[in-house]
Amino acid sequence: MSGPASGPPAPPGGHEDVTDRNRRDRRLILAGQGLRALAYGYCAVLLGVDLHRRGLSRLEVGVVLSAVVAGSALGLLVVGRLADQLGRRAVYVAGYAILALAAVTLALSPWWWPIAAVALTGTLSAEVMDSGPFTAIEQAMLAALSTGRRRLRGFGVYNAVAAAGGSLGALVAGGTGAVGLASSASRSGAAAFLFLVPLALLGGACGAKLSAAVELHPQPSGPASESASGPAPGPGPDTGIEASSGPRGRLLPATSPTREVVLRLSALFGVDSFGSSFTVQAFVAFWLSTRYGASTAAIGLLFFGLGLVQTASVLVATRIGERFGLLSTMVFTHLPSNLFLAAVAFAPNLGIAAGLLVARAALSQMDVPTRQAYVMALVPPEDRMSAASVTGLARYVTRPVGPVLAGLAQGVFVGLPFLLAGTVKAAYDLVLWSWFRHVPLPEERSGASAARAVPGPTFADRPAGGGRRGGRPEPSSSGRPPAPPGDSGPAGR
Repeated sequence: MSGPASGPPAPPGGHEDVTDRNRRDRRLILAGQGLRALAYGYCAVLLGVDLHRRGLSRLEVGVVLSAVVAGSALGLLVVGRLADQLGRRAVYVAGYAILALAAVTLALSPWWWPIAAVALTGTLSAEVMDSGPFTAIEQAMLAALSTGRRRLRGFGVYNAVAAAGGSLGALVAGGTGAVGLASSASRSGAAAFLFLVPLALLGGACGAKLSAAVELHPQPSGPASESASGPAPGPGPDTGIEASSGPRGRLLPATSPTREVVLRLSALFGVDSFGSSFTVQAFVAFWLSTRYGASTAAIGLLFFGLGLVQTASVLVATRIGERFGLLSTMVFTHLPSNLFLAAVAFAPNLGIAAGLLVARAALSQMDVPTRQAYVMALVPPEDRMSAASVTGLARYVTRPVGPVLAGLAQGVFVGLPFLLAGTVKAAYDLVLWSWFRHVPLPEERSGASAARAVPGPTFADRPAGGGRRGGRPEPSSSGRPPAPPGDSGPAGR
């Protein structure tokens, strides 16, 4: 019989209870993500068109969209430093409350500068597939509930929900815009943003129902403790509990090898995001409206179609990632999508532009679930919140200038923002492959190496073996099969 130090007794059927709890938490996170994606898809269509209808100059539109991006960066700073201290659930729910207040401001303000000010809260997004503070918290929470292939597939479903919810939001916005935003009355059109308020409140309700397993340090509650008697459970898919020395207020990972990897990834993600910032979705809506005279309803239908294509692509991406490796999937699906993006600059009409955007959508989001799984697999559990925040922050630090430059670039050549975006993002893909194709994921290490505590990969490491879990190889970072023990692989010969 265990002594007091062993902890409270486990509930009957403890393993099943923990599994059910984790499954319930994953569903709540997916529900919150779906509601927010619905709101962001709706907002991405209406915001750009509404700013155009208000008669703002291209520079003023750029300033508002840059404030949205800058707000996401500020939000990532806050959650990266405080989410594990104040509690992931508490910060998550607070974010939804602020989103509701931001929606009210969008609906009621007759001026553009309060919209820019409220955008700095970090709760708005000019994209459906955002990488802001909500996403950073959700990534860390999802990573606490699963590992390996289950984690990769979980991120695939997570992003598919985002794409599907965003496409539905765009479709709803098309119907709303055909009636409201086509009107010459500014206030009647802006009132359509009140649709975001109930979505934000429902998202907050989902966050409030999450269990302590999503925190860095879940706390047992009452006799129905989630830990079994005996030693405290370690991290893993059956417990959802992350091991750590304690919550910290720092933004960067503590260990030097992990910090090096995170900083290099962050620098590259910042370059990729800088390219994306020229063509944020709200800008695309603005550009289609001004360049081809596309109606709000037509833009909403197009974004709905793009969302459906993205939904299917992120689900396929997880299977490709398992077969060819996370890094290979990230690079070699993203690169051709950027060529389609650059080609939009030369589209002579709306039909061809829409076709190129659809072709791009089929590939452009395949790197998202694989990238998220890749980052979470590279770092130890106690650094996941900071890694998600820092890599997400890097994507937003470089983005505020993009919409402003895009507005100015149109004065040189109307399609120049798309050409610049495709070129910069293609360069990111090539450098990412060059830097990281020989950096192993922890699962790629040999069984002997995996038995030792490894703080994180370094750039001096090379794949030493083919670690397996459950008799099946884990997804590799490079796409090549892990080398047998004692073989450094082609790079070492």
